[in-house]
Amino acid sequence: MYPAELVKPMREDLTSVGFIELTDSNDVKTNIANSKSAVLIVNSVCGCAAANARPGVKDSLNNDKKPEQLFTVFAGVDKEATDSARNLMVPFPPSSPCIAIFKDGELVHMLERHHIEGRSSEIISENLKQAYDQYC
Repeated sequence: MYPAELVKPMREDLTSVGFIELTDSNDVKTNIANSKSAVLIVNSVCGCAAANARPGVKDSLNNDKKPEQLFTVFAGVDKEATDSARNLMVPFPPSSPCIAIFKDGELVHMLERHHIEGRSSEIISENLKQAYDQYC
């Protein structure tokens, strides 16, 4: 587990724009199940989270259509919440960072780490915007 002071700015990078931190299994299950549309990012301390995933998901919110709910869990910090989120992302293997879109509690779009790593935040944002247009 990472120290709280290390991950604080990485958490705030998302919560400062409206993402709600889910910190336990019940939070994840309840919030995703009760959302008409939601994006859930598994946050991480890695470089591709900082350079690509977080900027991409934040920029994706500049779109006419977007999810009603914005959620995040932090891999390596909120183990129970992250495990619960990953269970909702089956059949995709665990990866962090990753970004999932849910509609009426069902997974409808997924960006795994290999879709994030090595791609620009602009490409990630555009991918998410297209998914929002389709599912939100």
